[in-house]
Amino acid sequence: MGRPAGWMKALTGRSPMKSPGAPALRREVERRFWREIARGLSSEDAAVAVGVSQAAGGRWFRQRGGMPLFMVSALKGRYLSFTEREEIAVLKARNVGVREIARRLGRDPSTISRELRRNAATRGAKLDYRASVAQWKAELVARRPKTAKLVSNDRLREYVQQRLAGEVHHLDGRPAQGPVTAPWKGRNKPHRQDRRWATAWSPEQISNRLRVDFPDDESMRISPEAIYQSLFIQGRGALKRDLVACLRTGRALRVPRARARQRAGGHVTPEVMISERPAEVDDRAVPGHWEGDLIIGTDRSAIGTLVERTTRFTMLLHLPPMDGYGAEERVKNGPALAGRGAQAVRDAITVTITTLPDHLRQTLTWDRGKELAQHAQLKVNTGIEVYFADPHSPWQRGTNENTNGLLRQYFPKGTDLARWSRDDLDAVAATLNSRPRKTLHWKTPAEAINELLLSAQSNGVATTG
Repeated sequence: MGRPAGWMKALTGRSPMKSPGAPALRREVERRFWREIARGLSSEDAAVAVGVSQAAGGRWFRQRGGMPLFMVSALKGRYLSFTEREEIAVLKARNVGVREIARRLGRDPSTISRELRRNAATRGAKLDYRASVAQWKAELVARRPKTAKLVSNDRLREYVQQRLAGEVHHLDGRPAQGPVTAPWKGRNKPHRQDRRWATAWSPEQISNRLRVDFPDDESMRISPEAIYQSLFIQGRGALKRDLVACLRTGRALRVPRARARQRAGGHVTPEVMISERPAEVDDRAVPGHWEGDLIIGTDRSAIGTLVERTTRFTMLLHLPPMDGYGAEERVKNGPALAGRGAQAVRDAITVTITTLPDHLRQTLTWDRGKELAQHAQLKVNTGIEVYFADPHSPWQRGTNENTNGLLRQYFPKGTDLARWSRDDLDAVAATLNSRPRKTLHWKTPAEAINELLLSAQSNGVATTG
């Protein structure tokens, strides 16, 4: 005849629950795993440290996208722990009463009574309290699944996806195709290979720009962390997993950063050291002070970068190979025909920076590379004062280093940079200059420098070099 309807609720006070089979590893163990990850251990080492298999540790790390969320903090004392449930099971097997169990554990008798009824195993239509099953039931009921905001709000999801993976455009509005890339396979960005070109706003930029674009629409709000969770955590949100390829780091999972930074230096004279640079440059209050460097590709290819310290406005230097490169024998002490020599860099900076008015080209702080060996002639040509950073001190040109990192999403290491035209470089620069920046109160660099130019016009300052 079978059991009558509603027998489970009558017996336990809870609706029927699917049998767990072999109970999964306890949430408490997973919490310890994430605490080991926070200390810097790999997923394999952290798994061994908490006594689970390396496969289980790897699965936890992948499923949560490298993001522990609430797993790092310990449970509050109001909840029964697995240790307490084991003690309850032992005492119950010895026929110890509910009030005595509660007294020994320092809990209220009603807590113990409710635990023995609700979380007991029900095999054979009888209550049989087992700590592992009770823990599984408690963790299952404690879950509070919530629909992600990007799932329920189509307009917000479209905005986020467009800022993450929107097309790069030439200055005339034509789409810039960029390189042909392989399909995303769930891994980190390809090593020294082309990457997908996209608008690639960071989640923080997207989150804060929403307040600028929709000041009166509270439904168009989302935190940067919610965007990251939708990208990294399996099944969390509506964003496609392959959109992680549009993040600057290109990481498929969130991992701790530990990078050694080394920079090579070149020979410079004491009078052009950064210590001689005017003090007004440091506080960024006065515009017109620039930082510069080269990003290097294969076959001695390079692209020059110039970044204005106040507005973060970026200009890219086109450095194509000079006539005869690859066809003529190299001449000792002759010009570097690859396009990144001192003469080529000097000319490229001259052509690019003289498009700006005089008051917006006051100083240039460069890395110690010898590509700017002709800085004296550059000063004569443009009127800009050149200074060099100290050895192994990239933080002295932090704005430029940060920008170079952003540009590596479009021009990865190990790729040929000479294949990109002047129009392509302008398109990428325009893309970066149209991203809102936190330091500019979520204005874009283009908007910031336009304000300076309009201010100069209203004050009677010429706006062309």
